[in-house]
Amino acid sequence: MFTLIRALTWAALFIGFVLVFLPARILARAGVAGPPAIGVSQVAGAVAVVAGAALATWCVASFALVGKGTPAPFDPPRRLVVQGPYRFVRNPMYVGAVGALAGAALFYQSLALAAYAGLFALVAHAFVVGYEEPVLRRSFGAGYDAYCSRVGRWWPRS
Repeated sequence: MFTLIRALTWAALFIGFVLVFLPARILARAGVAGPPAIGVSQVAGAVAVVAGAALATWCVASFALVGKGTPAPFDPPRRLVVQGPYRFVRNPMYVGAVGALAGAALFYQSLALAAYAGLFALVAHAFVVGYEEPVLRRSFGAGYDAYCSRVGRWWPRS
């Protein structure tokens, strides 16, 4: 139970800052107070935001319940998590975050927010390749290598 509380705390801080506070600042700076109208873009954007948030929440729960850790680099899972959304892609939490940001950009029809979503995706990729994958390889060895050969980094394999 304590692991789940730690994971939810970290997730709330990360999501609150990266997926709520910073996008709100970007929208305010761009002069966007709300969507121009409620239409197809807003409905599609809202669906993407909810789906991305749900995926990220599922990932946090998987880290806590299966991996016995959190998404935070200073408190990582103690077990390799390959269940739940991690069966399909190796980094579904980032996929969910980018989906939520892209959905918000669509909802608000904001190019500035779309650029932020793109920048977030690039930074996440660099972090995954430069830090997370080497650490996971050292921590979980052959099990992680086998997982990488079966599951794509960003896209499901057929």
